[in-house]
Amino acid sequence: QVQLVESGGGLVQPGGSLRLSCAASGSIFRINVMAWYRQAPKKQRELVARITSGGSTNYLDPVKGRFTISRDNAKNTVYLQMNSLKPEDTAVYYCGVTLATSSGWYWGQGTQVTVSS
Repeated sequence: QVQLVESGGGLVQPGGSLRLSCAASGSIFRINVMAWYRQAPKKQRELVARITSGGSTNYLDPVKGRFTISRDNAKNTVYLQMNSLKPEDTAVYYCGVTLATSSGWYWGQGTQVTVSS
């Protein structure tokens, strides 16, 4: 089994910052892609950021310049640094990974991020 545990969510004011973490454990060997998705109330889930095993990154347009995804391969952990947060960033944020040794995605349970004054 592969388990992903997110942490770092919470309530912040507009303009504030949060750092999300996602640690992978269990039956993992080599992690390929690590990514963050989010789902706002009554909205579709969308890809926020992804990072490949080689360090290449992609971001959702509205978060470019504000969010940064990174990974620590030794710790099997992916991070999402979120700065200049806006109310529209409010959502449940989910961590996902792919493995080099299997097909498909593994998902965490999500962590709530609320941006409100």
